Amino acid sequence: MESLSTETAAVGGAESIDDVMQKIAEHKGCGTSGGSGKASCGSGAGENDLPQEIWDKVKNHPCYSEEAHHHYARMHVAVAPACNIQCNYCNRKYDCANESRPGVVSEKLTPEQASKKVLAVASTIPQMTVLGIAGPGDPLANPEKTFKTFELIAATAPDIKLCLSTNGLALPEHVDTIAKFNVDHVTITINMVDPDVGAQIYPWIYYNHKRIYGREAAEILTQHQMRGLEMLTERGILCKVNSVMIPGINDKHLVEVNRAVKSRGAFLHNIMPLISSPEHGTVFGLNGQRGPTAQELKALQDSCEGEMNMMRHCRQCRADAVGLLGEDRSAEFTTDKIMAMEVTYDLESRKAYQTKVEEERLKVAAAKNAELATLAGEDNVDIKILIAVATKGSGRVNEHFGHAKEFQIYELSTSGAKFVGHRRVDLYCQGGYGEEDSLDTIIRAINDCTAVFVAKIGGCPKNDLVKAGIDPVDEFAFEFIEQSAITYFKRYLDKVKSGEIEHKERGDATIRQGAFITA
Repeated sequence: MESLSTETAAVGGAESIDDVMQKIAEHKGCGTSGGSGKASCGSGAGENDLPQEIWDKVKNHPCYSEEAHHHYARMHVAVAPACNIQCNYCNRKYDCANESRPGVVSEKLTPEQASKKVLAVASTIPQMTVLGIAGPGDPLANPEKTFKTFELIAATAPDIKLCLSTNGLALPEHVDTIAKFNVDHVTITINMVDPDVGAQIYPWIYYNHKRIYGREAAEILTQHQMRGLEMLTERGILCKVNSVMIPGINDKHLVEVNRAVKSRGAFLHNIMPLISSPEHGTVFGLNGQRGPTAQELKALQDSCEGEMNMMRHCRQCRADAVGLLGEDRSAEFTTDKIMAMEVTYDLESRKAYQTKVEEERLKVAAAKNAELATLAGEDNVDIKILIAVATKGSGRVNEHFGHAKEFQIYELSTSGAKFVGHRRVDLYCQGGYGEEDSLDTIIRAINDCTAVFVAKIGGCPKNDLVKAGIDPVDEFAFEFIEQSAITYFKRYLDKVKSGEIEHKERGDATIRQGAFITA
């Protein structure tokens, strides 16, 4: 691999990335260990953990802030159909409404259609703060469409943050244009830094007007990814790195990837499970390559967190997703509907609504901190449990068990409640009746959890959960999640101390692989 410069410089009079990263390192929750010593903060960082210029970029970005994802929405526009690499875990679909995974859209858009759609969504969903271009191909393999879309949005909705997600092959040649359009969040999918590993993931790339195969292709790709990452961080652009965990291929190697991207200034690392169900038609899906279990994924994320904090709230969204993470409202905003709408963009109303969101967010944080104080004196207790939470957002336990399409997972310890992931599930209630087959899949999905928090639950699923050793908890309906979780954990510790219950490690859980049918 060619030598990659790690020198940084101020651009346009702004602080150098070294200065910014040093500021990050001086705040709680960040570190400078490993690599070149550049620091990174995780998605769980709050206002007091980050320098102001970084906090302003992430505070209402649902992908870059775990706290923000409970309150703020994002949308993707499908203006980039072409791709310049082939991944063994990807099969792009342009007219698919019933799968929830990257590379899938219901319809492709022109930049002009995308611009009107963004205005319509932002007017309807005032907490929508981020516009991303993530496909269905690669944005930088479609540079004219991508940057025309950004130009139109910046002119009509200047308060919306602009993002793109790329495989990184064409990144170095477009970094200056990315900076020109004030795109201050870029995600790069980096699955390897070793071409021998990469050759097992990428059959080919298209570079310099020709298709290149095997190890040579992977070597070119990783060079461009590393160079592009450095160029972005030199310009003060926040970079998130996505990596797909593929057991037996790159699962152990991702620890090395983690160190490499941290040393080059990545802000956040998101390790995602391989989606490889045969019906998706990918190479890995058809050849039987399995994805990780829930505990395998968590163990890898935990091991990498010592180097830099991890994003654990990723939903592996469609390339046309709309709404909060974990929901998809794209069916409300089809091209036919958008073109027939009269859209008035009311910036002041959006700001007023978001002010209310921030007030609610402060209440969530205050409640959590107050409850956390009740765990004082328990520091010597080495017990951790997982809980699953049914929620519609806003940081509250506010979803009926039977209506949940996913459960958020929290790890409880004497340090408090930590968000560590989510589990997608089939709906239990369908047409007003409970679906027993769905209940079995739900139990498998949260099998490693001690309890499940819900706003409401019926008698039959409650009994089955108890039989499976999972405590169904509905006493905290519509209360704040983390405050309620800490209350529950304190009671759990008291029961363990008194001998009323015995703390036991639970088993593993299943990450859902099948096509997600929207309802």
